[in-house]
Amino acid sequence: MQDQLREAARQAQTAIAACQTNNDILNARAQFLGKKSLVNSLYSKLKDLPDAEKPAFGQLINDLRSELEKLLAQREKELKEQQRLQQDASKAQDLSLPGIMPGRGSLHPLTVVRREIEDIFMAMGFEIAEGPDIEDEFHNFDALNTPQDHPSRNLADTFYLENGLLLRTQTSTVQVRTMESFAPPIRIISPGRCYRNDKPDPSHSPVFHQVEALAVDKHLSMADLKDTLQNFARLMFGAGMKSRIRPHFFPFTEPSAEMDISCVSCGGHGCRICKNSGWLELGGAGMVDPAVLKTLGIDPEIWSGFALGMGIERIAMLKYNIPDMRILFENDVRALRQFSGESL
Repeated sequence: MQDQLREAARQAQTAIAACQTNNDILNARAQFLGKKSLVNSLYSKLKDLPDAEKPAFGQLINDLRSELEKLLAQREKELKEQQRLQQDASKAQDLSLPGIMPGRGSLHPLTVVRREIEDIFMAMGFEIAEGPDIEDEFHNFDALNTPQDHPSRNLADTFYLENGLLLRTQTSTVQVRTMESFAPPIRIISPGRCYRNDKPDPSHSPVFHQVEALAVDKHLSMADLKDTLQNFARLMFGAGMKSRIRPHFFPFTEPSAEMDISCVSCGGHGCRICKNSGWLELGGAGMVDPAVLKTLGIDPEIWSGFALGMGIERIAMLKYNIPDMRILFENDVRALRQFSGESL
C-alpha cells in the first residue's frame, strides 16, 4: 500500500511539473484529484488494512491530496506569470524602429491674414494699437459723431450690457482712445474682434474681425488715403491688383468713400464672383470728420486725418477663395488643413 501511495505521488508530481497550459492543469487535477483519480482510488483500499493502520494510511492520503493541491496552484501561478511576461515582451517597443513624429498644428487662416495685414501696415509706418472689447457709448458712438437715432445704436444691431456698456461694433473705438491719449501725428491700425447682432450666414457673423487704420498729420488728403489703399492692395493680393474709391457716407468721416479692389477671380474682366463689374468691395474709408477731431481735442484747422476699415474675414475669403464665412468659425480640421500658413 505504501508503494502505491509513493507511486501515485511520483506520477502526480511529474505530470504537474510538465503542465504548460491551463488546460494541462485542468487535466492533471482531474487525473489525480478527481472522483475517479488515482489518489481517490487509494481510499477504497483502506478496507483491506487492519483497523489499527487505517487512520495513519488515511492521513497519508489526505496529506498527499493537500500536497498535490499546492503543487497545482503553484504551477498555475507560474504559468500565468509566464503568460504575462510573454504579453509584456510582445508589447515592448522596438528601439530600432524609426520614431513617429507627432502631428503639428498651424495658425488659423484668420491669424495668418491678420499678421500679413499688420506686417504690411507696419512697413508703411503704422503702429498696432489695441483696446477693450467691452466699450461705452461715448467711445463706440458719441465720439464718432453717430447720432442718437442712428440704426447702429438700435438693440437689433448692438449687444448692450449693463451700466451703459456694450460689445464694440467696430474697432474705431481704439482710434478714439488713441486720439484721446496721444497728440498728433498718429499712424495706427487697430485689429481685433467686433460684435453685431447678425444672424450667421455666408457673409455675416455675430462675432467677426476687423482692422482699421488711422492717420492724423498735417496736410493729409484723399490722395494719401488712395495711395495707402493701393499699396495695401498690391502687397496683400499681388502687384497687378488695382483699387478705387467710390463716394459713400459714414458719420465719422467727411468726405466718405467705399473701397474696391479689382476682382481676385477674374482680374477685373468681369465674372460671376464680381457680378461682371470687375470690382469687389473691400471696406469703408474717408477723411476724419472735423467734428470727431474737435470732440477729442485736436484742432482740425491744423491737423487732418484719414481712416479706413476692412473685415479680416472678407480679406481671407478673397485671398483663399472661401465661399462661406462660417467655414472660418466651424473649426473643421479638414478645411483648416488647406490653409497651413505659418507653423506653430
